[in-house]
Amino acid sequence: MGSNDCGGASFNVPRQYGVTKPLSTAGPTEADLQRNMELEKLLVDAGLYESKEEVVLREEVLGQLDQIVKSWVKQLTRQRGYTDQMVEDANAVIYTFGSYRLGVHGPGADIDTLCVGPSYVSREEDFFIILHKILEDMEEVSELQPVPDAHVPVMKFRFRGISIDLLYASISLLVVPEDLDISSGSVLYDVDEPTVRSLNGCRVADQILRLVPNVENFRTTLRCLKFWAKRRGVYSNVTGFLGGVNWALLVARVCQLYPNAVPSMLVSRFFRVYTQWRWPNPVMLCPIEEEDLGFPVWDPRRNPRDRTHHMPIITPAYPCMNSSYNVSTSTLRVMMEQFQNGNKICEEIELNKASWSALFESYFFFETYKNYLQIDIVATDADDLRIWKGWVESRLRQLTLKIERDTYGMLQCHPYPHDYVDASRQCSHCAFFMGLQRKPGERVQEGQQFDIRATVEEFRHSVNMYMFWRPGMEISVSHVRRKQIPSFVFPEGYKHSRPARLSQAGKVSAENGTLESEGGSSERRQCKRKNDADACDAESSRPEKRQSVSPNNSSTQAAVEESDEHPKQEQESSSQSISGNSGLERKQCNGGAASRSIDSAVDNRENTSCQKNGICLGTLSNDVMESEGQDCCCRIGEVTGIESQGSLLGNSCHHTIGPNLLENEKGSRSRLLQSGLESKPDTVIVEAHGGVSSDPVQKPVIRHASIFFTELVRIHIYSGLSFFLAVRYILAG
Repeated sequence: MGSNDCGGASFNVPRQYGVTKPLSTAGPTEADLQRNMELEKLLVDAGLYESKEEVVLREEVLGQLDQIVKSWVKQLTRQRGYTDQMVEDANAVIYTFGSYRLGVHGPGADIDTLCVGPSYVSREEDFFIILHKILEDMEEVSELQPVPDAHVPVMKFRFRGISIDLLYASISLLVVPEDLDISSGSVLYDVDEPTVRSLNGCRVADQILRLVPNVENFRTTLRCLKFWAKRRGVYSNVTGFLGGVNWALLVARVCQLYPNAVPSMLVSRFFRVYTQWRWPNPVMLCPIEEEDLGFPVWDPRRNPRDRTHHMPIITPAYPCMNSSYNVSTSTLRVMMEQFQNGNKICEEIELNKASWSALFESYFFFETYKNYLQIDIVATDADDLRIWKGWVESRLRQLTLKIERDTYGMLQCHPYPHDYVDASRQCSHCAFFMGLQRKPGERVQEGQQFDIRATVEEFRHSVNMYMFWRPGMEISVSHVRRKQIPSFVFPEGYKHSRPARLSQAGKVSAENGTLESEGGSSERRQCKRKNDADACDAESSRPEKRQSVSPNNSSTQAAVEESDEHPKQEQESSSQSISGNSGLERKQCNGGAASRSIDSAVDNRENTSCQKNGICLGTLSNDVMESEGQDCCCRIGEVTGIESQGSLLGNSCHHTIGPNLLENEKGSRSRLLQSGLESKPDTVIVEAHGGVSSDPVQKPVIRHASIFFTELVRIHIYSGLSFFLAVRYILAG
């Protein structure tokens, strides 16, 4: 359906695809065809195409699933007292959508399926209870997980090893015909909105294939862009990035704008178009349809809520909706950065300065930021963890939105859509991570802090409202610095430290010890004490910084971890600015409590007013426990029921801090003293892993010793000068 070859229409009036005329109808050159062959070879070598055996297995699984739902509907029809003829005619039909329907699925990919049943078979009871029980009793089915309260209710499971996402739609027919045309608007009569959303998956997939000029070029390009998005960590609708249908719509629009282009051209044009796209202008494949069925369609002129969408990508089937409503300002920022990076690489590929493999290099998330939130999830067994993890992952987007809301967009979040498992845990465990940084270029007030304890507590409370919660399902959120990232996130179980490599993103000069930023400009670390020439000379003579690179990092664009290699630099005055992303710098610890403050420099900007800003993390428990002479760790979200198995955050001791800690600069010192902690208003209470709290204790000692030594020298100088003047006076007399 819908495969239109525009190559032979050069002498006729070309058909217009989409809402505007194409940007170019030019076809490929010899160089484009050569690059296209190289790109397709890379996709094959990367294993993005499934084997013939897996193709046959998928078809068999879909056939068996179709028979299961047909038998299920007949059983319900018989139990409800319908006639024998009705029982015989009772039917349900399985449709596919998503990547499988579009023809871009790969090995191990799930199959998005929709079961269409009659009006008397309900979703809440018949689908999520009776059919769930039938599937649960089958040997071929494993990892069964119902998600009834999702935006699109779904039942997830594996059937003979194939991952299945099964939706259900009850249409207003007593008998569902085997040849039902699901693209017809008649299927939407007298159904609720969850049913419409369930039906729209199939309807959108069919419309996409009808609206692209060349289906095969669209499929190859989409397969390529999905592979790129997964490698760069921006493929996840549930986390706030883009999912399969979003990427399909973006690629389809580029295919409309360049109807005669081959996949190698379309990939390059993709990054060129969306790097320059002015969001929130919507991406649409066709005009928005409005029918008399009464369902709301995306229209920011009428619906105020639609005006808040950051990256609208509109579905082409009625009712037209924004498929990317999950995108936030933070995730949009991350995706735009990745688009720009992809565009730069594609320009180099077209100039024969780079190969396609450079485009698909992995994104080194743990080298990008200096501050992270670690979300630990535990359960008693693997089955409970799978259910619990799916729920928590679906709520991570809310944590991002809440942090943006409570910090007025000043604290940017980067949720990473991959989970990591600590195999050393006795209980079933996985962890998600979220990068944190101050919004670049924003002026901040002196003493301003990011206190997100209440935000995290609100998130934890919403997560614990899970209707299928079981004992042992727990969640903990903690703040970690880059050098404290746990080893289990790295493939080899540890993090390599190696000298900096020359690259376009970051070049370290071996001659003068300077660091070149991503733009290629070299910046020396400037001494804050401008009148102290000796201090500046000492600053410039420091050894070259070393990069801290994870084992799987093959890219030359590795970030420089300054604080890891030079812990003594953290003892400097708080007015010293460090080039790079904003990081947490330990400042002071009294009574064993670990305290850190935000390093103000963001994106190579030096701003002395930022030095006192920080991220404040702790627990909202009202119990305040004082600790003297031992390392104290402040938790976000108290975890109960698993302390006997060890802390979620490691073996360091944990105590709680009162809710009023570090509310604002004025009066914060008195509250710190009441909580058993003495610190400056600009300090940040965070998690101290491994008991690393000795450096902050030494800092005031060093400062006071330095002051004492300076005064002593001054006294000796004055004494010597007085003696010299007295002798000179006597001799003169």
